[in-house]
Amino acid sequence: MARTFDLKTITDLSVLIGTGISLYYLVNRLLNEAEGGPLSGKSKESRQKQSQTWQTLVKMNPDLASVNLNSYERTVLSSVVIPQDIDVSFSNIGGLEDIIEELTESVIYPLTTPELYTSHSLLTAPRGVLLYGPPGCGKTMIAKALAKESGANFISIRMSSIMDKWYGESNKIVDAIFSLANKIQPCIIFIDEIDSFLRERASSDHEVTAMLKAEFMTLWDGLTSNGRIMILGATNRMTDIDSAFLRRLSKRFPIPLPTEDERRKILLVLLKDTALDKRDFDLDYLVSATRGMSGSDLKELCRDAALNAAREYIRQKRQLANEGEDVVVDMRPLKNKDFLKNLKLDARVPLGSASLD
Repeated sequence: MARTFDLKTITDLSVLIGTGISLYYLVNRLLNEAEGGPLSGKSKESRQKQSQTWQTLVKMNPDLASVNLNSYERTVLSSVVIPQDIDVSFSNIGGLEDIIEELTESVIYPLTTPELYTSHSLLTAPRGVLLYGPPGCGKTMIAKALAKESGANFISIRMSSIMDKWYGESNKIVDAIFSLANKIQPCIIFIDEIDSFLRERASSDHEVTAMLKAEFMTLWDGLTSNGRIMILGATNRMTDIDSAFLRRLSKRFPIPLPTEDERRKILLVLLKDTALDKRDFDLDYLVSATRGMSGSDLKELCRDAALNAAREYIRQKRQLANEGEDVVVDMRPLKNKDFLKNLKLDARVPLGSASLD
C-alpha cells in the first residue's frame, strides 16, 4: 500500500512539474512577443531588424500601414532588403551589356510597368529567371543590381532561414515568403545556389524535403501573371535543378567568364578611383595576362595589388619613425609588378610582349 501511494505521489509530482515547465515556456514566449511588439522575432536583434524593415516599407508605401503580418511573415522580414539599401547598380558591372539589356526587358519592365503585361494577351511576364555560369562571374551582383534598378524589394532566401526542426514549420515559412512578397510587391524572391534548394527530386528524398519542394512549386504556380513578383535564381550547376522547376524558370541567361573586352571594362571599373603609375602600368598587358579569370578573381587581384603597395607604405613609415624623422609618406601608385606578383608571372617580361588571349 505504501509503495502504491509513493508511485501515485511521484506520478502526480511529475505531471505537476511538467505542467509547470510548459506554462513557464508559454508565458515566457508570450512576454517576449509582448516586449517585441507586433513584429517580434526569435531574438532581440531579429526583432529590431524586422521592425526597422517594416517601418521603412510603410514609409515607402503608406498603404502597408493597415496590413497585418502573421508571425511567419515577420520572420521572413529579416531576409527582406530594401532597394535603397543595395549599393550595386548596372554601372558597377563591367561588360555584359547584351545580357543586361535582355534582363531589363525580362525583369525590370514587368516590375515597373505591369499594366503593359495585363492589357495585352500576348505579353506575359516570366515567373522565373535563372542566371547560370561559372562561379565568380557576377550572378549575385547582377541580381542585386536588378532589384536596385527596378526599385523592387528583395527577399534573399537561404536554406538556414527556411528549415525548421518542427514538422510542418518549413512549409509555413515558404508560404509566408510568397504571401509577404505579395503584400510588399513589386518584389524579387532571390535564391542563390538554387540547385541546392530545388535539386532533382528522387524517391530517396526525405519526406520533409519532398513536401517543401511540392509546397514551393504549388505557391509558385499560384503567382499572378502581372510580373510584380518574380523568382530569380542563380547557380553554377544548372543540370542539378529539377526539370519541373527548370521549366518554371522560363528565362535563362548564361553568365560566362569575361572576354578580353569585358575584362578590360571590369578592370576599369575596379581601378577607376585608384592611382596608377603612368610609366609602369599597362592595362592591355594586364588584360592579356588575366585570361580565364572571373570577375571575382579580378577583384581579388586588384585588392592584392593594392595590398602590395600598402605594405611598402607601412614599411617606409615605420622606418622613418624609427629614425626619428617626421616626414609625410604617400602610398605609391600601382604598377604592373603588383599584379604580376599575384598572377605568378615573371615581372621581367617586357610590357606588351604577352599575348595570352
